[in-house]
Amino acid sequence: MLTKTRILLLFICLSLFSRSLHAAVGDHTSLFIACGSENGGTDEDARNWESDAKYLISGDKSVMTQPQSPDPSVPSVVPYVNARFFQSESSYNLPITNRSAHILLRLHFYPTSYSNFNVSNSYISLSAGKVTLLNNFSTYITAQAWSQNYIIKEYILYPVDSPTLEIKISPAGNSSLAFINGIEMISSPDLFYGPDPVMAGFSTNEEPNSSGGGDVVSQQTISIRENNMELMFRVNVGGQFIPPKNDSGGLMRSWYEDTPYVYGGSGVGIAMSTNMTIPYADLPPYIAPLAVYDSCRSMGFESNINKNYNLTWVFSVDANFSYLVRFHWCDFIVDSTKINSLVFNVYINGQIAETGVDLVAMQHGEKAIPLVKDYVTHVEDKEGDDLLLIAVHPSGDNADLANAIVNGLEIFKINGGHTSLAGQNPTLSDLMMKYQEEHSKEEAPRGFTDQDKSHSHTAIISGAAGGVAAAFGLAAVLVFVALKRKRKSLGGESGTTSWLPIYGNSHSSSSKSASGRSRNGSTTISSDAASNCRYFSLAEIKQATKNFDESYVIGVGGFGKVYKGVIDGDTKVAIKRSNPSSEQGVNEFQTEIEMLSKLRHRHLVSLIGFCEENNEMVLVYDHMAHGTLREHLYKGNKTILSWKQRLEICIGSARGLHYLHTGAKYTIIHRDVKSTNILLNDKWVAKVSDFGLSKTGPNMNQGHVSTVVKGSFGYLDPEYFRRQQLTEKSDVYSYGVVLFEVLCARPALNSNLPKEQVSLADWALACQRKGNLEDIIDPHLKGKINPECLKKFAETAEKCLADNGINRPSMGDVLWNLEYALQLQENPDGVLSTSEATKQVDHDNADQHSLIAMHRSTLSLESENENENADGKTVDVFSQIVSPTGR
Repeated sequence: MLTKTRILLLFICLSLFSRSLHAAVGDHTSLFIACGSENGGTDEDARNWESDAKYLISGDKSVMTQPQSPDPSVPSVVPYVNARFFQSESSYNLPITNRSAHILLRLHFYPTSYSNFNVSNSYISLSAGKVTLLNNFSTYITAQAWSQNYIIKEYILYPVDSPTLEIKISPAGNSSLAFINGIEMISSPDLFYGPDPVMAGFSTNEEPNSSGGGDVVSQQTISIRENNMELMFRVNVGGQFIPPKNDSGGLMRSWYEDTPYVYGGSGVGIAMSTNMTIPYADLPPYIAPLAVYDSCRSMGFESNINKNYNLTWVFSVDANFSYLVRFHWCDFIVDSTKINSLVFNVYINGQIAETGVDLVAMQHGEKAIPLVKDYVTHVEDKEGDDLLLIAVHPSGDNADLANAIVNGLEIFKINGGHTSLAGQNPTLSDLMMKYQEEHSKEEAPRGFTDQDKSHSHTAIISGAAGGVAAAFGLAAVLVFVALKRKRKSLGGESGTTSWLPIYGNSHSSSSKSASGRSRNGSTTISSDAASNCRYFSLAEIKQATKNFDESYVIGVGGFGKVYKGVIDGDTKVAIKRSNPSSEQGVNEFQTEIEMLSKLRHRHLVSLIGFCEENNEMVLVYDHMAHGTLREHLYKGNKTILSWKQRLEICIGSARGLHYLHTGAKYTIIHRDVKSTNILLNDKWVAKVSDFGLSKTGPNMNQGHVSTVVKGSFGYLDPEYFRRQQLTEKSDVYSYGVVLFEVLCARPALNSNLPKEQVSLADWALACQRKGNLEDIIDPHLKGKINPECLKKFAETAEKCLADNGINRPSMGDVLWNLEYALQLQENPDGVLSTSEATKQVDHDNADQHSLIAMHRSTLSLESENENENADGKTVDVFSQIVSPTGR
């Protein structure tokens, strides 16, 4: 007995030693270098950056400088407030304290205007040890193509048997300049210590084995042990952005939202219940933070619906490279602990990566156990083959629930035995190239001057320099990619075409953008946008409006006056004419055409065409017979809306905004959501309008869009105002104000009221928290709102107005709750039981499977004309939510 006890204690000690060894491996040294800085500094993630001076071993022809006008919206002042420019090859020697550890290397670039330097002329070659990381790399072109203002390149390097790592940087080709803002080097444990990854397209298993991973014998694997890698994408699927300071293992990684990459049906984002915990079990904590595993994207809980689509993500990558795709899984949504409860297939670029993935089996019957699985695929160097499609689909008919989930995705480029990871620069559209050429002519070419050459590498260049700022504020960069997929491997039969975002490292996508007013006074509209709209002559516009007769004016906005008109004999239209003295009108005109020409949705106003002639800028829209939502709440003598009508209008406009955020294939932030920008047609269908201030949303290397604050007072997101950082949650805040506007029938701002009541958002929140919200609702609604409906509606509006964007719901969640509120209003004692009807419709409620299915069945991202019933009333569109089983 004593011997058995000793053996048991020995195993326990070995287990503890193994865990402590994992922890020890996680201990590492970090080096944060602020290039071009004399003293370094501390960033927002509490990283201490030091000067690069002592690491620079050959930089006689380098110069330290600073941006002319630092952008306050960059994530941190350090390391972007300084830069070092090089005229010839130079080197950094970085000390390596642990030669057995992998190296996590990040390079920071901020391609803005610098004193005496033109970054548009900078092309960079950079190597780390024997590995080429960048070759002829243009930060300027990349920043334009990615529509962002700073660039971070991240690499994982195989252990180096040397006391130092040499970073060589030099101007490439005919360029006379290279520069860099920051270097991070972190000694990292082996993130790929597990089994060799499976090669996609070589898995022939037909049913899962006991471990949940299919018939391993029939899978081909490939060793990646000695490969160097470049991070392409790292996303927290179904969850929020995770900043570096919240990463695990001290690796300071950023995990971005997956929304910009979701293609087609977006499924449902689900957050784990707060009363559940996630044990790392056999997975080292440094693999990923728990925040990756406590949320997921699920297909939903209606098997019949799930069998007819895939959960798909599309990423733009460099061709002629192999890629490692890492899946992060943690099944916390299935109550059952028996195998075959949640089984699905994994597809990569139309090839079967693995069939019969059974998460319950992989978790050995436990719940909420983090898992990772790696796959490798190759992207050919063929035209159009620079996309990486990742999909999951329910496996067969034997599983208890036809569903699939993903918690996180990481995509790494592999050098595959080659000495280079360098890809090509993105390809700009002809319009962007023309824009760049025009402005390069206006700027004097700048490089190192004779005076600069006489300075040592510690000199700091200061002073003003002329020129035009780099075009980081261009309108949305879009790419039209025809994706033809065979259902044999992805679950469908017909091909499809869609708009996709340039997020990530695309290098061959064509993009279209309005790029400002040209020298002859006309705006530059992309040919693609122009082809999607009708062009009207000024004579046609004048005929439609009786030569802009003032009696035809039906509204006035920041862009200009809006006229009613008739075209083609009997077609009623709304005609928006720019105010010639408004410089802002140029940008709004271009943005409206570029955005709306490519968007068609039932709940977005339709742009028919435009006119640009004799300095007139005119936009032509469908006529909205019932005007604005605001007019029916408190402005004018219009029809008073019933509560049911108001709910349906809120649901319709929420659908439009949700489509902009997720269904348009590239995230669009409206930036001016308010009751006057929600229009009602003759059938009372709500349509979101006025896209003049719209911006494309954040991409993989940003959690936000940096922009000058614009919007309407009373609706403006306070976080956006403070930080000048725009996300789709800014629209959610504005929409929360609209919801209270609908409920209370009063303006967002009313300076005639007592101080505490001036702001509707502040006043409504105060009343909501005191429990007396009913005192300020529209008198016309008193006694006509079901109490449970009012509770759900008010809670939804309150959540939208959270001070921090991360605490606000997505528009998908808002839509979900509004649909539920309508159900509570119309069917308080209907198909749902009383206990079910009063439950919160939260993602962490595992009993609400039927409501998730209901939401999927009504969460339409269809085109404008689908689901339009005979009389046009929206009640039939939403009637399907009465049944929890959906369609």
